[in-house]
Amino acid sequence: MRIAELERRTGVNRHTLRYYEKEGLLQEVARRGNNYRDYPEQAVQRVGMLRQLKELGFSLKEIRQVLDALRTDSIDCEQGAALMADKKATVDRKIAELRKVSALLGREQRRLQESAALQRQQGRCRA
Repeated sequence: MRIAELERRTGVNRHTLRYYEKEGLLQEVARRGNNYRDYPEQAVQRVGMLRQLKELGFSLKEIRQVLDALRTDSIDCEQGAALMADKKATVDRKIAELRKVSALLGREQRRLQESAALQRQQGRCRA
Protein backbone atom coordinates (compact mmCIF):
# COMPACT_ATOMS: atom_id res chain seq x y z
CA MET A 1 0.00 0.00 0.00
CA ARG A 2 1.15 3.52 -0.59
CA ILE A 3 1.86 5.98 2.19
CA ALA A 4 -1.44 7.86 1.68
CA GLU A 5 -3.42 4.70 2.45
CA LEU A 6 -1.26 3.87 5.49
CA GLU A 7 -1.74 7.44 6.68
CA ARG A 8 -5.53 7.16 6.23
CA ARG A 9 -5.78 3.76 7.93
CA THR A 10 -3.59 4.60 10.93
CA GLY A 11 -4.30 8.29 11.45
CA VAL A 12 -0.55 8.93 11.53
CA ASN A 13 0.67 11.59 9.12
CA ARG A 14 3.15 10.78 6.36
CA HIS A 15 5.95 12.84 7.91
CA THR A 16 5.74 10.79 11.10
CA LEU A 17 5.56 7.54 9.11
CA ARG A 18 8.71 8.51 7.21
CA TYR A 19 10.40 9.42 10.49
CA TYR A 20 9.49 6.02 11.95
CA GLU A 21 10.92 4.39 8.84
CA LYS A 22 14.12 6.44 9.09
CA GLU A 23 14.47 5.48 12.78
CA GLY A 24 14.15 1.79 11.92
CA LEU A 25 10.74 1.34 13.51
CA LEU A 26 9.11 0.45 10.18
CA GLN A 27 11.56 -1.83 8.43
CA GLU A 28 9.19 -3.81 6.26
CA VAL A 29 8.96 -1.06 3.63
CA ALA A 30 9.82 -1.94 0.04
CA ARG A 31 10.52 0.43 -2.83
CA ARG A 32 8.77 0.12 -6.16
CA GLY A 33 10.49 0.74 -9.49
CA ASN A 34 9.25 4.34 -9.41
CA ASN A 35 10.86 4.72 -5.94
CA TYR A 36 7.47 4.92 -4.19
CA ARG A 37 7.30 3.29 -0.78
CA ASP A 38 5.23 0.11 -0.68
CA TYR A 39 4.00 -0.68 2.83
CA PRO A 40 2.81 -4.22 3.63
CA GLU A 41 -0.50 -4.86 5.39
CA GLN A 42 1.52 -5.64 8.53
CA ALA A 43 2.59 -1.97 8.69
CA VAL A 44 -0.92 -0.99 9.86
CA GLN A 45 -0.53 -3.23 12.90
CA ARG A 46 3.07 -2.11 13.52
CA VAL A 47 2.08 1.55 13.48
CA GLY A 48 -0.85 0.79 15.82
CA MET A 49 1.46 -1.00 18.24
CA LEU A 50 4.00 1.79 17.97
CA ARG A 51 1.36 4.40 18.82
CA GLN A 52 0.09 2.41 21.79
CA LEU A 53 3.57 1.90 23.20
CA LYS A 54 4.35 5.57 22.69
CA GLU A 55 1.14 6.58 24.49
CA LEU A 56 2.12 4.32 27.38
CA GLY A 57 5.34 6.26 27.78
CA PHE A 58 7.80 4.03 25.94
CA SER A 59 10.70 5.92 24.38
CA LEU A 60 11.46 5.36 20.69
CA LYS A 61 14.59 3.48 21.76
CA GLU A 62 12.51 1.13 23.93
CA ILE A 63 9.95 0.69 21.15
CA ARG A 64 12.75 -0.17 18.73
CA GLN A 65 14.04 -2.79 21.18
CA VAL A 66 10.58 -4.35 21.51
CA LEU A 67 9.97 -4.34 17.74
CA ASP A 68 13.43 -5.75 17.01
CA ALA A 69 12.90 -8.52 19.54
CA LEU A 70 9.52 -9.34 17.99
CA ARG A 71 10.98 -9.33 14.48
CA THR A 72 13.76 -11.72 15.39
CA ASP A 73 11.66 -13.71 17.86
CA SER A 74 14.43 -13.20 20.41
CA ILE A 75 12.70 -11.40 23.21
CA ASP A 76 14.37 -11.98 26.56
CA CYS A 77 11.41 -12.73 28.81
CA GLU A 78 13.09 -11.54 32.01
CA GLN A 79 14.23 -8.29 30.41
CA GLY A 80 10.83 -7.83 28.76
CA ALA A 81 9.04 -8.44 32.06
CA ALA A 82 11.26 -5.88 33.80
CA LEU A 83 10.59 -3.31 31.08
CA MET A 84 6.83 -3.94 31.33
CA ALA A 85 6.93 -3.68 35.14
CA ASP A 86 8.78 -0.37 34.90
CA LYS A 87 6.29 1.01 32.39
CA LYS A 88 3.35 -0.28 34.42
CA ALA A 89 4.70 1.54 37.49
CA THR A 90 4.97 4.72 35.41
CA VAL A 91 1.41 4.32 34.15
CA ASP A 92 0.16 3.63 37.69
CA ARG A 93 1.86 6.84 38.90
CA LYS A 94 0.23 8.81 36.08
CA ILE A 95 -3.16 7.34 36.93
CA ALA A 96 -2.71 8.36 40.59
CA GLU A 97 -1.73 11.89 39.51
CA LEU A 98 -4.71 12.13 37.17
CA ARG A 99 -7.05 11.00 39.96
CA LYS A 100 -5.72 13.81 42.17
CA VAL A 101 -6.19 16.35 39.38
CA SER A 102 -9.70 15.02 38.72
CA ALA A 103 -10.61 15.35 42.41
CA LEU A 104 -9.23 18.91 42.47
CA LEU A 105 -11.20 19.84 39.36
CA GLY A 106 -14.34 18.31 40.84
CA ARG A 107 -13.96 20.33 44.04
CA GLU A 108 -13.37 23.54 42.06
CA GLN A 109 -16.36 22.82 39.82
CA ARG A 110 -18.63 22.34 42.85
CA ARG A 111 -17.30 25.52 44.47
CA LEU A 112 -17.98 27.54 41.33
CA GLN A 113 -21.43 26.03 40.90
CA GLU A 114 -22.30 26.91 44.50
CA SER A 115 -20.96 30.41 43.98
CA ALA A 116 -23.01 30.80 40.79
CA ALA A 117 -26.15 29.60 42.59
CA LEU A 118 -25.54 32.11 45.41
CA GLN A 119 -25.06 34.91 42.87
CA ARG A 120 -28.33 33.97 41.15
CA GLN A 121 -30.14 34.06 44.50
CA GLN A 122 -28.72 37.47 45.24
CA GLY A 123 -29.60 38.75 41.77
CA ARG A 124 -26.01 39.34 40.81
CA CYS A 125 -25.90 36.68 38.12
CA ARG A 126 -24.47 37.64 34.75
CA ALA A 127 -26.44 36.20 31.90
